[in-house]
Amino acid sequence: MVSEWGDELRERLAALLGADEVGSLWLLAGGASKEAWAVDVRTADGELPLLVRRAAGGVIHTDTLSLEDELRVLEAAHEAGVRVPRPYAYLDDVGGREAFVVERVEGETIGRRIVRNPELAAAREALPRQLADELAKVHALAPEAVPFLRARDVLERFEVELDSVDEPHPAIELGLRWLRDHRPEPLDPVVSHGDFRIGNVVVSEQGLEYLLDWEFAHVGDPREDVAWPLVRAWRFGVDERRLGGVGEVEPYLERYVELTGRSIDADDLFWWEVLGNVKWATGALTQSRRHLNREERSVELAVLGRLAAEMEYELLHLLEAVS
Repeated sequence: MVSEWGDELRERLAALLGADEVGSLWLLAGGASKEAWAVDVRTADGELPLLVRRAAGGVIHTDTLSLEDELRVLEAAHEAGVRVPRPYAYLDDVGGREAFVVERVEGETIGRRIVRNPELAAAREALPRQLADELAKVHALAPEAVPFLRARDVLERFEVELDSVDEPHPAIELGLRWLRDHRPEPLDPVVSHGDFRIGNVVVSEQGLEYLLDWEFAHVGDPREDVAWPLVRAWRFGVDERRLGGVGEVEPYLERYVELTGRSIDADDLFWWEVLGNVKWATGALTQSRRHLNREERSVELAVLGRLAAEMEYELLHLLEAVS
């Protein structure tokens, strides 16, 4: 319960920020693996809206960053001019769990609203190029600014995670085998966001405002990030717009290539789209295990397990197209 640690947190925030007043905490919706608590702070310079990102009962992938390291990546991105909320501080113990404090920003983050709401029509027109602009800045981050980020074989990661589910999933296993047999030559690794998609951006009527949720940041092939928003699950029902339900792939990819000089065409992204479905199907299954194993009883986690079937169907559909 927040009452058990809320008062202590408000005292720490007051001391940290030299605040005159720290308001009550309230839990924001969304986020299966992290909690997001809002709080308003009044300082000598005025009102300061904050968000406390706090660990929940588990993680989606085994390589998930600690919140301390996630904040360090956020600090490096902020310093480099990536559109991220302003980072403030890491807190090692908030009610027995780690947390960090960042600026609380305004805008829409719910994917199904971003892809459908009429008032965001102009934003959808702008988003393909804006997404490319932001991803180019992420991939330009200096690795020495985040030396703790790991590079790991991407297929080995998900083979190990799928094994941990301890039940057969032939469609995912078929996808992994196809990926092994058709693996492309790697591009030079870059600092990668790891979850770059609609749903992890803050959108206003003008388009992209902020890039959120850096817990899967790592060092890897840039095409993993470039292709991730193409995965059908991140189109939020607007399947005809392959780029995250908001637009076409070509202007997004052309802008990214223009800014980075990397030689990538649309056909290069198919392998990574297949990987993306393997990745999210596996993540959904491991999330559901937190519920089924009684580590964290949650209807949301149980529903995520059901979603794995949708990615399995999509995998079979994609592989049929190239068989």
